[in-house]
Amino acid sequence: MFALDPILDRDTAEICVLPLCRVRLMRDARYPWLVLVPAREGIVEIGDLAREDRVALMDEIVLASRAIEELYEPAKMNVAAIGNIVRQLHVHIVGRNDGDPAWPGPVWGHSAAVPYADGALAAAVEGIRAILGNE
Repeated sequence: MFALDPILDRDTAEICVLPLCRVRLMRDARYPWLVLVPAREGIVEIGDLAREDRVALMDEIVLASRAIEELYEPAKMNVAAIGNIVRQLHVHIVGRNDGDPAWPGPVWGHSAAVPYADGALAAAVEGIRAILGNE
């Protein structure tokens, strides 16, 4: 049975469910930052997924990346499956811009997250959900 890692649950907000992944928004207002979590039990690496799921994961990464591009128009998209802290397979999709707080370095471990202002988290979730729901 699939269960979301408690750290991912704490650090992200639920957006929607795609055929393979749970789509979550990182609770850091500085970056448009999605996390895709394949809803498969015990998966740690992309290579642990069945071939059909690997293809679906790539399709969902592209879909989520396009949602970030449409809403936020970033200069660059960063996509990574690191998993050094949270072992459960999850893919980060981060829109980056020249001059963002971590630019040009990675966002991971750069500094403490900045919470969304009142109402901004819900607005971000709804904006992304609207795009993903129309695909």
